[in-house]
Amino acid sequence: MSSSFTLGVVQFSCSDDLAENIATASRLIRQAAGEGANIVLVQELFEGLYFCQEQNPVHFARAHALADHPVVAAMRGLAQELGVVLPVSFFEKKNQAFYNSLAMIDANGDVLGVYRKSHIPDGPGYNEKFYFRPGDTGFKVWKTQVGTIGVGICWDQWFPETARAMALLGAELLLYPTAIGSEPGRPDFDSMEHWRMVMRGHAAANMMPVAAANRIGAETIGDRTQTYYGSSFIAGPDGLLVADAPRMGETVLLATFDRRELADNRAAWGVFRDRRPDLYGILTTADGGEH
Repeated sequence: MSSSFTLGVVQFSCSDDLAENIATASRLIRQAAGEGANIVLVQELFEGLYFCQEQNPVHFARAHALADHPVVAAMRGLAQELGVVLPVSFFEKKNQAFYNSLAMIDANGDVLGVYRKSHIPDGPGYNEKFYFRPGDTGFKVWKTQVGTIGVGICWDQWFPETARAMALLGAELLLYPTAIGSEPGRPDFDSMEHWRMVMRGHAAANMMPVAAANRIGAETIGDRTQTYYGSSFIAGPDGLLVADAPRMGETVLLATFDRRELADNRAAWGVFRDRRPDLYGILTTADGGEH
């Protein structure tokens, strides 16, 4: 395994045509790989429009089991062809259960495992609790051919516990596919900088690269329309941006890191050496109270 790796992040506008979205994602992944990327992150649920704008049972038909999911199948073939690692977001059906999931596809096309989104939002325009069970996998990291990767999904990114758990499991970088934009109940509110700042804090606190891939453009589901603000980015281990995308427009981001340098700096800084888990029991409570 090489000491260095190049991370690619892509963002694009989704239609509600599965084949078209697979083609767009594949084209941008090819571009990233052609420019040297060993890992390429694509946005959350890129197989179609972000249907969670509304509560409508018709959308459950979008889900498929891992073994026969068309997005996972297409990305497995692409990963093997290009020799790149692809964390792939997908709508998973498992018997009677539905999950917002991610398959970690290694550079040889093998699926190393599945992560199911742990934190499920429920608010105007982001009605995910109607569709998805809370994930039952726990936080996961995978030893891929280019390094150990931890992945959270969208709302997971707001929780420092998610990032720290993956870091403690041995992650060398943290990735977050996401779908975030306008707030129907607060049309004048823009969360973009807050969104970035929280994840940049994860990078700095855990001293490892963090990246997010977001969708772009306006999407209409039924009588509802939301606009996704793109702004995908890669932050370095100090939390500073090393690559960032605009709010609109297809974009391919790239950043190269040295695994040994990252590991040496992380060890020398002492943030994991000086942890006091014996004092952190309060984190396992729901309300901070003693029971």
